[in-house]
Amino acid sequence: MKAKFKDITKNIKRGTHHIRYEYFDSAPWYKYYEELKISKNLLYPEKTLYQVLESTTLTYPDYEIYEYFGSHCTYRDFLEKVHRCAKAFQKIGVKENDRVTICMPNTPEGVMAVYALNMIGAVANMIHPLSSETEIEFYVKKAKSKYILTMDFVYEKISQIEKKLNLKKIILAKASESMNAAVTAGYWLTSGRKIKVKNKSANVVSWKDFIYEGRCILEIKRSKKTHEDLAVILYSGGTTGTPKGIMLSSKNFNAVAMQNANVCPAAKPGESMLSIMPIFHGFGLGICIHTVFMYGMKAILVPKFTSADFGKLIRTYKPNLIAGVPTLYEALLLTKLKKDDLKHLTAVLCGGDMLTPELQKRVNAFVKEYGSNAEIQVGWGMTECVASTIMTPINNFVPGSIGIPGPDNFVKIVKPGTTENVYYNEDGEICLNSPAVMLGYLDDKEETRLQLQTHEDGKVWLHTGDVGSMDKTGMIFFKSRLKRIIISSGYNIYPNHVESIINKHPKVLTSIVIGKPHSYKGEVPVAYIVLKPEFKLNEDIDNEIKEYCKKNIAKYSLPTTIEYREVLPKTKVGKVDYRNID
Repeated sequence: MKAKFKDITKNIKRGTHHIRYEYFDSAPWYKYYEELKISKNLLYPEKTLYQVLESTTLTYPDYEIYEYFGSHCTYRDFLEKVHRCAKAFQKIGVKENDRVTICMPNTPEGVMAVYALNMIGAVANMIHPLSSETEIEFYVKKAKSKYILTMDFVYEKISQIEKKLNLKKIILAKASESMNAAVTAGYWLTSGRKIKVKNKSANVVSWKDFIYEGRCILEIKRSKKTHEDLAVILYSGGTTGTPKGIMLSSKNFNAVAMQNANVCPAAKPGESMLSIMPIFHGFGLGICIHTVFMYGMKAILVPKFTSADFGKLIRTYKPNLIAGVPTLYEALLLTKLKKDDLKHLTAVLCGGDMLTPELQKRVNAFVKEYGSNAEIQVGWGMTECVASTIMTPINNFVPGSIGIPGPDNFVKIVKPGTTENVYYNEDGEICLNSPAVMLGYLDDKEETRLQLQTHEDGKVWLHTGDVGSMDKTGMIFFKSRLKRIIISSGYNIYPNHVESIINKHPKVLTSIVIGKPHSYKGEVPVAYIVLKPEFKLNEDIDNEIKEYCKKNIAKYSLPTTIEYREVLPKTKVGKVDYRNID
């Protein structure tokens, strides 16, 4: 039975406070702004994530905010769900500035938790539900989190480390919580009944009981935190490869949302976005959720994506916008469609990794063949600035280019290791000044100092660790990564982190992980291991190390192949030469 919601929009206070950020008087890319009528400088709301949702609800209360396996929800009803969730968090003791871990895929429960926590001033600590036990322990401890919302199928891993975490409450949700009745029945018959939660501890509560118990809270203690305060923690590798907590404010998310919508005019109220990118990813939470909610659009939530399902998703939901990584568009090209199956598409957005000119041409031709005039737009960004801050203008794709800075974003190319500008068309490190740039790294002043540097102009610049160049028109060209990040299906894999786990095995002397080209995923991680001298390689040791890796390394980071070496090649200065490992 569909829940009934009271009309809470009449209690929303209208806000008018906005702010402009300082911008440069001139920049070479401004000529594109004039041609495409892109604003140089935007007027940003001084609102938190929750307040933005509240404002959109006031304007579009009866528009659909999400669709999830046949279940539809309006902005009005979703806001009420967020309020119920906020009360439930208050009931279990969550207070302002507490960090609550959200270990969820793209489900309504995961999304509403982000906005509910923001409403009461708590911080959402976002992690991958496929993380290993070791990684979950690290992320929870790093954030000093005492509460976690996760899926029922993740509890088995959490139960193994529960005593180490000292969690006050573990909230378990099912994938079927928000499905309609028919889909729920099918899910139970095929997948749901296979998930057994055994030996639950006393501090475990189901999602339904969690929400129900919050009913006794009569008034929500709304936070007085501002748009500039910490709202979300996402994770990346930083310059060292060790996972870093990236502290992001509501201002950061609002800036990315408005900048991308300004460059992509297809972002309009009532339009729908196929939200495949996960909410624990800046692209997913920043573009596929918050941008959607800021502009009165609908998110089609997809918790688990496989290329085999892509055609069915498009035919079923008929999304207006698609946002994803290059591997998603490789899957699109393999999809069997009928004429005009894509006529509803108004925007095709790509980020998370480099898009080759060849793939760009093939995708544009494919989209046109099946009824859409949309052309793929490339975005470049990193978790340290939420998502895309450099974008290709519509109909201005230049082979090899990642585009131009969006409104209020400024890019300079500097000599690596310095703040010294290089000339046009000369390679250097890409640096970014933007209202989307993070607050810093969680409890890591040294890493923050390396990434966020004040230049001679007095402005703070994000040193991205990426090498590129800029031409005289302001087009930016990505060349390589200073960091050894492996990007596989859009996920960042940090070799240093994987190596550190492998090296903890008692039989391993040292290891190195590199990315190998893959026809579909872009790259896959491959590990090269040197055993300690007292051990000789045999089948038992090989199996032991593989099982160890499966237990301690997240599935998406797990080396696809393990090879053994007597020694690893070295450079002249004694460092492991990963470029000549073969």
